[in-house]
Amino acid sequence: MNANIGDRLHVHGNVVGQTDRQGEIIEVRGPDGGPPYLVRFDDGHETLVYPGPDAVVEGRAPAEGLPG
Repeated sequence: MNANIGDRLHVHGNVVGQTDRQGEIIEVRGPDGGPPYLVRFDDGHETLVYPGPDAVVEGRAPAEGLPG
């Protein structure tokens, strides 16, 4: 798994009743875009994450008007 600053991390709930978590990757600490990632989740909490198989990284959309 590779990511860049600004990408979104989606962690799917893997227990009944647990909701999915989503956040923005604000720092990449591994080599070549690898984990761990410092993530600011939508609820405001920041934590260091080593994503498991229940996580998906979505690249940020290119800014409007810029070549992408």
